[in-house]
Amino acid sequence: MTIRVLVADDEERVRFGFRTILNSAPDIDVVGQAADGVEALELAERLRPDVVIADIRMPRMDGLELTRILCAPDAPVVTRVVVVTTFDLDAYVHTALRHGACGFLLKHSGTALLIEAVRAAMLGDSLISPSVTVRLLRQLSGVRDAPEAPSPLTDRELDIVSLVADGRTNPEIGAELYITPGTVKTHLAHIQRKLGVRNRVGIAAWAWETGHRRS
Repeated sequence: MTIRVLVADDEERVRFGFRTILNSAPDIDVVGQAADGVEALELAERLRPDVVIADIRMPRMDGLELTRILCAPDAPVVTRVVVVTTFDLDAYVHTALRHGACGFLLKHSGTALLIEAVRAAMLGDSLISPSVTVRLLRQLSGVRDAPEAPSPLTDRELDIVSLVADGRTNPEIGAELYITPGTVKTHLAHIQRKLGVRNRVGIAAWAWETGHRRS
């Protein structure tokens, strides 16, 4: 199945680069490009892409607001959003995750990670690059030394949350906890519902915010 992608960035050279990289993958097709958030929203409604790659800093409507609209329960179109940023430490990323972004990456992350981001989003996975994800969440949360807060989760669910925050995949979590990847997936669905988050990036963000993560 071909993954249909819309690229939104205010820099033409970035759009060109992203389009070239993504179109080089046999399973990805860039169906549209937008120079700002308003245009991206209009194109998303018309083209109905599977994944939107959205820059955070754009004129008229930034990537944060675009993400909020596209990922809302009453969104005008069903799509997944991956936000991008130039900086390793950018406070806007945390907001994007809370708005429902499926993942994020740094613009200089390279060809492989950009393609990985799109494929991961399409599969409903969010931790595109565990090392980058964990580093950003650690920096953005600002709660590295915060006391552990109470939670609505069971002990087993907290074990899974801590491993998600550590950047582990479902098979890795299953191997460590001696459960199947399918069981991990079921636990994650329950965790998302209890925490009111849309994906595993939201779970990881919650873990760093509340202190429910490994030391």
